[in-house]
Amino acid sequence: MLLIGDDWAEDHHDVEIQDETGRKLAAAKLPEGVAGVAKLHELVARHGGDGLEAADVVVGIETDRGPWVQALIAAGYRVYAINPRQVARFKERYASSGAKSDKGDAHALADMVRIDRDQLRPVAGDSEQAQAVKVVARAHQSLIWERTRTFQRLRNTLREYFPAALNAYADLTLTSTDALELLIKAPTPAAAAKLTRPQITAPLTRARRHNRAQKAATIQAALREEHLGLPEPVTTAYAAATVAHAKLLIAMNEQIAELEGQVKEHFLAHPDAEIYLSMPGIGEITGARVLAEFGDDPTRYASAKARKNYAGTSPITRASGKSHVVAARFVRNNRLADALQTHAFSALNTSPGARRYYDKQRAREAGYNSALRQVGNRLVGVLHGCLKTRTLYNEATAWSHHTQSHPA
Repeated sequence: MLLIGDDWAEDHHDVEIQDETGRKLAAAKLPEGVAGVAKLHELVARHGGDGLEAADVVVGIETDRGPWVQALIAAGYRVYAINPRQVARFKERYASSGAKSDKGDAHALADMVRIDRDQLRPVAGDSEQAQAVKVVARAHQSLIWERTRTFQRLRNTLREYFPAALNAYADLTLTSTDALELLIKAPTPAAAAKLTRPQITAPLTRARRHNRAQKAATIQAALREEHLGLPEPVTTAYAAATVAHAKLLIAMNEQIAELEGQVKEHFLAHPDAEIYLSMPGIGEITGARVLAEFGDDPTRYASAKARKNYAGTSPITRASGKSHVVAARFVRNNRLADALQTHAFSALNTSPGARRYYDKQRAREAGYNSALRQVGNRLVGVLHGCLKTRTLYNEATAWSHHTQSHPA
């Protein structure tokens, strides 16, 4: 068996190869790309001998994606993606100085897959369809998060020089394209006060708003109210920032809509989509996000508990002496946690069993987030069972252990 520590950078990889006893066989700095992978295979062949199987090559690396990782998996190597924080803590065995080097990280990674391999998680063997869903689902969610940040910047800018716009476009929401078009057309209080009804109605018509005449009249009246102002040069500078943010938001709206179509297309093409969509409270976007983060490797989660632990919905126990504390998990996959919270919240309105379970937790004086997290934890277990048995969600089966029987 060969143990390889791979400390990757943007343009190269520092690797160390050890045997099963921890003896250092080789160390090298390999270029990124095909040439680097070829040189790594040469090192493996040189030090492994003719009888070495691909599965006997174990690689520790601080990432689980990218062409390099996929090339290692395709070669048949066993690849372990290790959290950088785990590597940092592991290195404290050698010294507490906090010293760092690429060669030192490669050595620590090789040691970790040699000593603690049973405690590490191998890179999941997700299908190509699942990887495609993950790419578009993450990109879509990241753009939505970035749009929220840009909106907050826009809102803060308007509060500083043109707060009347916040009131005028409140019914449209500032992230909508029609409100942003009006801001671009009239980014200053003086210009906005001169907008005519037809000028305001035009973007509302393109956005297919209802009651356009009434909305246009309300917006015009709000923009023409008296308000405190700033000197003209300052107002002009603020207006330039507002237009920049507004144009960014319009572009983001377009790309989010484009990516949403891609997310749905890739998700619906996956064989597990029907099972995910049978779950209460899961639509195509939420289902795609959950599938993307869980993956579809059937061997990745040995049990429902393992899936719950990865999801971060199951509690953790801290026990020491007479102290015994049960707390929520905060070190978790935030993308998955966000999707599962959305799933659990929506399930309260579509699943009687989920609603009863939530009400039961609340009756025990559990807080809103705690009760919702417990509903999500239960739904993750149900999803695991459905995926394992290849069956669709069944309301009666899912909540059979939590149904209270009332005497006649």
